[in-house]
Amino acid sequence: MRIARTIGNKELWEREKTLFLTSRMAPVGCYENVFRWVEEFDREQCAVCFNTSELEEEVLKALLVCHVPTVLVVTGSFNDTYNVQIEQALKENRLLVLVLQREESDGRGYIARLRNWWVIRQVQHIVCGYINPKGSIFGLIAGRNDVSYLLDKTDLKAAEATEKPYRWTVSEDKRLLRMFYEDMGIHAIHKAIGRPYSSVYRHVKSLTMNDEVLKGREFEDYVLEHLGVEGNDKLTLKEWRGDKSLPGIYPEGNSNPDLVFEYNGHHFAIECKWRSHLPKDISKELLPPDRVALFEKYAKKNKLPVFLLLGIDGLPSDPYFLYLIPIRENLSATDIINEAVKADQLIESIESRIPKNNHIQQEKAKHANAYARWNEADDSLLKQLYLEGKNVNELMAQFGRNRGSITYRLHKLNLT
Repeated sequence: MRIARTIGNKELWEREKTLFLTSRMAPVGCYENVFRWVEEFDREQCAVCFNTSELEEEVLKALLVCHVPTVLVVTGSFNDTYNVQIEQALKENRLLVLVLQREESDGRGYIARLRNWWVIRQVQHIVCGYINPKGSIFGLIAGRNDVSYLLDKTDLKAAEATEKPYRWTVSEDKRLLRMFYEDMGIHAIHKAIGRPYSSVYRHVKSLTMNDEVLKGREFEDYVLEHLGVEGNDKLTLKEWRGDKSLPGIYPEGNSNPDLVFEYNGHHFAIECKWRSHLPKDISKELLPPDRVALFEKYAKKNKLPVFLLLGIDGLPSDPYFLYLIPIRENLSATDIINEAVKADQLIESIESRIPKNNHIQQEKAKHANAYARWNEADDSLLKQLYLEGKNVNELMAQFGRNRGSITYRLHKLNLT
């Protein structure tokens, strides 16, 4: 790994540094010990953290709210400049953002593991929240004498033993939402309202967008940006379906692909998914057989190909790997790896995979602009020539379009 970009106070990197490490699926029961460490942190030193898991994001917010000098390490690119606490910390020179990129010499491997290994070699101390003994972090820190742990199994069992029995008030809801949208985090909300971390955590989830839905939407935004829909006359977004549901109630539209496009007269659909790592069992963790059957039914009914666009590692808004796979049964991890694409060549990759329609090719051979979109200039010229007395055959030759296209456009312009 190498430092590709720095944002903020570079002098922080010269201080004595303590790295906070935690496994991705950390239980809420560990929050109290972790945030106590944040409160007691020596401000003469510097905390180093990531923001790729829920607990890491909450620790980052707590560090910034508590005015702890902090180094945030990200990979690929940094897009969170609109975070209120990050913006304030950068202004006050108490934050440094390090943007890392993989060196070619690093070879294969998940970016998160390479990032962890690189940062571990740069710090003087390591503090661990919840560490899964079966996870990759456990192996990275095993046998080191510069590691301390904030909790053990007995801490988790005792944590959150008591909770206020009464329901949340409207006043508490308003205060929680205000603090949430000011990016203050669960620790600050806990201190302000006096509720246990588990209660705050659950209530934030119930009042705000589900984290998985939010990540999915972020990845869809990324896909649309790199397809270049805006300003592209050849590409049209026809449908964009959001995954909306209530407990036990799932709209039929959720079984359809996320995005449907028209490109140069060809229609195709994309199901977007982002994962922190490539699942080992594709049929269980990514594309269950019943889901594949629904996509195949949709493809047959609508006579268009359906692709899975899979982002892996990095962030949903900036994945490190992209894979474009025609959806089919019995996909394996090897099948997916062989379908890697580059973000800046996404539309070209899709075009090369779209089955060619002989009818469309024949029409384009006869009429140069067959299936091309009409623009305002075309409409203005069509209206002018028609009012001058040009017949349909002459207009067909003028615009390079077939009879049906000309007559339909004349009708659309209220000329027939």
